[in-house]
Amino acid sequence: MKKLLVLAMMLSVAFVACEKSEDDDSNDPQKIGIVGEWYSSGTNVAPLLASLGIDSIYAKFNKDNTYQVESFSDGAKTTLTGTYVQTKSGVGNIWNITLNQTSPTALTSQGIFEIDATKNPYTMNYEVAQTEPQIAGVTPPTAQDGFGSTSGGANGTTNVQKYIKIVR
Repeated sequence: MKKLLVLAMMLSVAFVACEKSEDDDSNDPQKIGIVGEWYSSGTNVAPLLASLGIDSIYAKFNKDNTYQVESFSDGAKTTLTGTYVQTKSGVGNIWNITLNQTSPTALTSQGIFEIDATKNPYTMNYEVAQTEPQIAGVTPPTAQDGFGSTSGGANGTTNVQKYIKIVR
C-alpha cells in the first residue's frame, strides 16, 4: 500500500511539473508583441492595399527580429523580407514598429500595432508607412494620434490593416 501511495505522489508531482507555468509568457502579446504568424484577407485587408489589387497577406515575425510578408494579388505572390524593431509606446496597448526591408528592395517603414488578446484567436490592428526613401506628404502613424494617423490622418483608416493570429 505504501508503494502505491508513493507512486501516486510521484505521478502527481510529475504531472504538476509538466503543466504550463503561469509565468510562461511565450504567447502573451503584452510581452512578445508581434512575434508569430498573422493572416489578413477579404475586408480585413487595408482599403489602400485592396485598391492596389492585394487580396490577402501572410506575415511571419520571428523572435530573432526578422520578418517575411507575402502578399497576394490575383494569385501572384510578392515576398518582402527584412528585420524589425518593436517597442511599447506607453499609450494603452499600442506598440511602435520599425521595419527595415531588405528584399525585394531596401526601404524603411514605421508605424504602430495593437493586439486584442481578448479575442480567440488574437486580432491585430497594424498601420505603417514608408519613411525611407521618403514619399512626399507621407508621415508614419503615431501611438499618440492612434490608428488612422498616417500623414496626419489625411486618409483616415484606409491604411489600417487587420490581422488574425495563426494558431498551430
